[in-house]
Amino acid sequence: MRIKQIGAALAAAAVFALPAAPAQATSRIIPLDLAAGQQPENIALEPDGSADLTFAYTGEIGRVSPGGRVSVIARIPVPADGDVPVVHRKLFLGGIVRAPGGDLYVAVSTGTAATGLYRVRPGIPPVQVAALSPAGFQNGVARDPASGDLFVADSFGSVVRRVSPRTGQVTDWATGELLAPVTGFGANGVKVHDGAVWVSNLDRGTLVRFPLTGAPGRVAASGLGPVDDFAFHGDTVVAAVNQDNRVVTTGRDGTRTILSTSDGLANPTSVAVRGDTLYVADSAYFGGSPNLLRTHLR
Repeated sequence: MRIKQIGAALAAAAVFALPAAPAQATSRIIPLDLAAGQQPENIALEPDGSADLTFAYTGEIGRVSPGGRVSVIARIPVPADGDVPVVHRKLFLGGIVRAPGGDLYVAVSTGTAATGLYRVRPGIPPVQVAALSPAGFQNGVARDPASGDLFVADSFGSVVRRVSPRTGQVTDWATGELLAPVTGFGANGVKVHDGAVWVSNLDRGTLVRFPLTGAPGRVAASGLGPVDDFAFHGDTVVAAVNQDNRVVTTGRDGTRTILSTSDGLANPTSVAVRGDTLYVADSAYFGGSPNLLRTHLR
């Protein structure tokens, strides 16, 4: 997510060669309740096709069944003295990722010592497994399937941190200008793919690749606009472009819009892909109605 509109200067073409995968026209929109604060920030998929969603400001984790039923499976306590930097809410729920055993890990920002990475198990109170900087804005989360460690993007701190969910150890894994914001939010979405940690920078409209070997990071794609979360469909990148109300793919032919407001988008914050099914979370931060959109990729 972000606060200010990104300028048109980020309109250069994407630079890495991937085949585009446009969505088919048919889709299903599952409405969410704006009055109840159901503004989805991030998605994790369950084996049965359900989608787990972080609701940004309520502390709730929702679950949308394959049939479209919406329920709340867990709540992160909202601290009375919370004050998240810049957005000045008591709490912000960012990324969510699912471990193979079913545990969910959620990035939580509060502006207090409650800021951190939490483990969520339905029916059990969430547990903070690692404390993170209260001055930061904890956003995307990704899991390394080889080590089980988690990567958390701090949108204000110009850093991606590596967290061990077993020990709670936190290290600054990647830092620097490639992750830095310009006027609002820098490092945002995170994914582990093909031997690297990939990070979107919303302000700069870029996708950055950091090899897991520790080699220097590089810009893999640019000109994406206010890019929030993203996912891979094979080696194709599918990205949510928040304030532009678009979902795009990047490929040999540049950046292609595959979904827009005409498909029901309202500030898409995150995407998830399973097989050829694409899930898009629309938060409606700046107007419209929040929803979860499901469609298919060719």
